[in-house]
Amino acid sequence: MNTQLLICLIIFVATLVSFLLNKIPMWLTSMISLSALFITGCIDAGGALAGFSNTNTILMATMFVVAAGFRRTSLVDSMCSGILKLTKGSFRLAFLGYLILTALLSNFIASPMVVYAIVSPLVCALCDKAGVSRSLYIFPLMVTAIATCGILPGPTAIQMSGQFTGFMETYGFTGMAFAPTNFFIGEWPVIIVVIAWAMLLSGKFLPAETEIAVKEKKQASSAAQVSGIANTAGIIIFFATIAVLIFSAQLKLQTWWVALVGSLLMVLFGVVDQKNALRDIPWDMILLYVGALGLGTALTNTGAGEMIGSALANMVGGTHNNYILGALFFIIPFLMTQVMLNRAVSAVFVPICLLTCSALGANPIGLIMLVNAGSLTAFMTPMATPAVPMAMGDGGYELSDLLKGGWLISILLALVYIVYTMTVFPAF
Repeated sequence: MNTQLLICLIIFVATLVSFLLNKIPMWLTSMISLSALFITGCIDAGGALAGFSNTNTILMATMFVVAAGFRRTSLVDSMCSGILKLTKGSFRLAFLGYLILTALLSNFIASPMVVYAIVSPLVCALCDKAGVSRSLYIFPLMVTAIATCGILPGPTAIQMSGQFTGFMETYGFTGMAFAPTNFFIGEWPVIIVVIAWAMLLSGKFLPAETEIAVKEKKQASSAAQVSGIANTAGIIIFFATIAVLIFSAQLKLQTWWVALVGSLLMVLFGVVDQKNALRDIPWDMILLYVGALGLGTALTNTGAGEMIGSALANMVGGTHNNYILGALFFIIPFLMTQVMLNRAVSAVFVPICLLTCSALGANPIGLIMLVNAGSLTAFMTPMATPAVPMAMGDGGYELSDLLKGGWLISILLALVYIVYTMTVFPAF
């Protein structure tokens, strides 16, 4: 083990402990961690500052402004009133409708963060109108956006299947292709499990109310609802932004640029207060995410992810038991994705998975799916995907709340993936 790898691991453990103790703000811990990684040489200046210019960071910040503008339009209140009327005043049935909408959108938009940004203003408004706590419903909404991503044979699945087919060809699995329908065949029970958990069990492990959620609710109620041209413009800008985001790949447009233009238009048309536009961005969550990206970069650059993955793969590399291999390639990416960006984890473990399959003569389809699934089971820390810090801002969650709220669904998903997926797509 080299010196920088050891230092990086020490900083990582200290950062995690500080998050858990919560004695100082999480964003401050994140920035201190970033500074320590730079001073010790675990990352260079480019790596330390990259989080500020990261496309996900820009996308997250600008989508907060777009969502804030949409919340100020009359359509949000009208939609919530209409849905409550349609469901005969049943908040639970209305929330179920939003969960189903979220699951569908996650299969048309490859970014769970964008999906969350679309639906969260509606759910926050629904909670406020019905007089229920946001803290009980924001977390399961975010989990649904992440966990159901790419399961149905839609644009997201097509995109991911193309990436995995490319990996397989690169590592010698010629003549094999990863079909978009494989995700649905091997993972469809996940949609049912996630929605059932969100409706029946998630609230038992989440705080009844948080101070930040109460503050957000008061700010939303005190924010003046726009009218006239600004109201119409806000509605058009929001849905136009979402439509372009959905088809950004076909239009050859960068998602961060689309969201940036949408946020600027919200300000220019007066939908968002021009004097206080930056107030709608939760800078503490942005700084937390930037620091988390730096930590993930350091863990990757120092070889921690590859070292851990290779060592564990070697430990069970000789087994021909489908479920042991399935557990390995789900649980390890799942653990790693809590502290590293999920795309980075997938990029590290898919090659490890293919090399292991090549050595064992195994079919890689099911195991690749489990690597992808483990990487997407990323909602117990703010480090894996920007949807988590966005939800932390709306629901007022601390790290301990994420751990308490996420442990049960993580276990349920692990069981479904390891048992069901490896039965449908066995390695041997």
